[in-house]
Amino acid sequence: MSQRNITSFFKPKDTSVNLRDEVKASRSFKEIKANSPDERPAKKLKLDVESEVEKPKAVSLVTLNDEKIDIISREYNPAKCRYHPLDDAPWKKGESTPYLALTRTFHLIEDTKSRLKMIEILGNLFSSIILLNPNDLLPSIYLSINQLAPAYEGLELGVAETTLMKIICETTGRKLDFIKSQTYEIGDLGIVAEQSRMAQRMMFKPAPLTISGVFKKLKDIAKAPGKNKITHIKDIYIACRSSEARFFIRSLLGKLRIGIAEQSLLAAVATAIVKTRHIDKINKMSEDVVKEKADEVAVLLKTAHCQCPNYDKVIPILLEHGVEKLQDYCPMVPGVPIKPMLAQPTKGVSEVLERFDGLAITCEWKYDGERAQIHSEEDGSVSIFSRNQENNTTKYPDIIGRIKEFVKPEVSSFVIDSEIVAWDVENKMILPFQVLTTRKRKNVDIDEIKVQVCVYAFDLLYLNGAPLVSKPFAERRKLLKEHFVEQEGIWRFATAVDTMDVDEVQQSLEDSIKGNCEGLMVKTLDVDATYEIARRSRNWLKLKKDYLSGCGDSLDLVVIGGYRGKGKRTGSYGGFLLACYDHDNEEYQSICKIGTGFSDEDLQTHADFFKNYTLPAKKSYVCCDSSLEPDDWLEPVQVWEIKCADLSLSPIHKAAAGIVDPERGISLRFPRFIRIRDDKSAEMATTAQQVADMYSSQDQIKNQQSRNVKAEDDFY
Repeated sequence: MSQRNITSFFKPKDTSVNLRDEVKASRSFKEIKANSPDERPAKKLKLDVESEVEKPKAVSLVTLNDEKIDIISREYNPAKCRYHPLDDAPWKKGESTPYLALTRTFHLIEDTKSRLKMIEILGNLFSSIILLNPNDLLPSIYLSINQLAPAYEGLELGVAETTLMKIICETTGRKLDFIKSQTYEIGDLGIVAEQSRMAQRMMFKPAPLTISGVFKKLKDIAKAPGKNKITHIKDIYIACRSSEARFFIRSLLGKLRIGIAEQSLLAAVATAIVKTRHIDKINKMSEDVVKEKADEVAVLLKTAHCQCPNYDKVIPILLEHGVEKLQDYCPMVPGVPIKPMLAQPTKGVSEVLERFDGLAITCEWKYDGERAQIHSEEDGSVSIFSRNQENNTTKYPDIIGRIKEFVKPEVSSFVIDSEIVAWDVENKMILPFQVLTTRKRKNVDIDEIKVQVCVYAFDLLYLNGAPLVSKPFAERRKLLKEHFVEQEGIWRFATAVDTMDVDEVQQSLEDSIKGNCEGLMVKTLDVDATYEIARRSRNWLKLKKDYLSGCGDSLDLVVIGGYRGKGKRTGSYGGFLLACYDHDNEEYQSICKIGTGFSDEDLQTHADFFKNYTLPAKKSYVCCDSSLEPDDWLEPVQVWEIKCADLSLSPIHKAAAGIVDPERGISLRFPRFIRIRDDKSAEMATTAQQVADMYSSQDQIKNQQSRNVKAEDDFY
């Protein structure tokens, strides 16, 4: 029967159907398990590295029937206490993992407030997948963070909400106006899609969806041009059951809304590894023991993922060789961007010298441009990546074309950390960052370039087949200058002064400002001078010109709520609720309301942007007092740079609560909007610990405190 005929057998309703009314199972999950042979795998797991997700092991789907799918929708519960990866999974070893098992897990996570419980739930599902069909782990991981490939590959779905609304109408018989009104009322097209799909009755049900099958289809959708995506979307949506429709549509929209960030994902994988390793005694292990072992595994996982942020490489190696061998098999290589090392802010020259007392340091100019990681592989191919690991190669064809002018003949491969700035060719000077932002972002035609750029290289991370991140900065800088050549206005080394003299540091700061730079980056040269991937390290300190007064550093904050404007601001937002990011709890903590620094045009622009990111209610990953509730909760999708007069303790705001005060958080006084930080994701916002450090570094607070609160370096 054709797709058109299949979708014609429906009985649309305008209200959602209860899940238990939609599915009728003939026997319970326990009965199936009782009659199933013991399919427990051998203790040692192996996975062929050459296997691909798109070509999973051949599996008969006869056993993955409607009966099991119904049981999953009713009874599968990875949130249960003492979850057993084999006994509590309704599918057997060798069977493709049902997509419904994943979306059922997402649904449970969505209803969970505890971060540790979220990790446990996802880890339970992963443990079952590892033991029953390890080939499905990789697509499960990607689907859990709503990615199809590493960020630098740039594989995106690009499906508009209006397109999905029309598809829902065409496949369920509902009217577009009704779908739009329900979406506006509920605030979630995923839920509307689920209700519409469950209200539909079909004579013939399509085959149950599998994780690997959906993942492959999503890749096909991402690669398909324009209207060709629609057929693939309809194929999956028609086959969706229960919560599958909700999360499939959310995946297409790029808004999964379950609050699982990458650090939680890695923690869940670590939990799964521990449970599968100790499967024979898992029910005898206490939760504390499991968590302790999982934390140890998570450190190894995070370290490996930092130097090789590609799950396509990491996961197969993890399953075949174990977590202990990850760093051996997943080394740093050109072509795969690593998360950059970042600096801690500091307020004055004296604080810098106090921190680095007795150590050899260098004071580099801090350029006001775009962070760029430049990779050159053995075959001569060159790539440029942003601090977010986005592939910016097509943005800078002029840099690619002039790469040979910078590289000496003996260099076969390298990775350079640098800053790209806008350059005034006539006056031979650096232009403001705002000029650089006017340059086209992708597929730049070299003949149409109006904004010229200059690359300021400041670190060498890889050279001729060997990583250098474990070597001290003095050695890395020496190798950089030995193997590369400066070209005026094209390639330059960062201006730097090696000194411990307070007057020379001050003079260097003033010179950098005269040179149209932001200030200084102060770095250790020999001691504690390795390149710390994906860490905001206290071995790099930044000293900006505006640190010398006020609260010091500006803050990069996430917009989490909007207050509707009144008077002349009617129709747009008149103010916003901002938050910092707490890495430990993976939550956004409110820090201030802001309504200054905006023009009327700015406010309208923000309103137009955020209208596609409104939420029906506050999410579990947002920590905010009820008295601050905005008119609209907004998804944390945009970062703003904010300046303020100072920071103070607040009984209402939750930023850094429990760090400098047992109960109160920290808020900003007189915050003002500076600019949008398109180069930062929400998780790269100023952290709760940084907020606490900034608060404690204020002179008036220092005078009151007998001790300073110090931040430990950690993965960001």
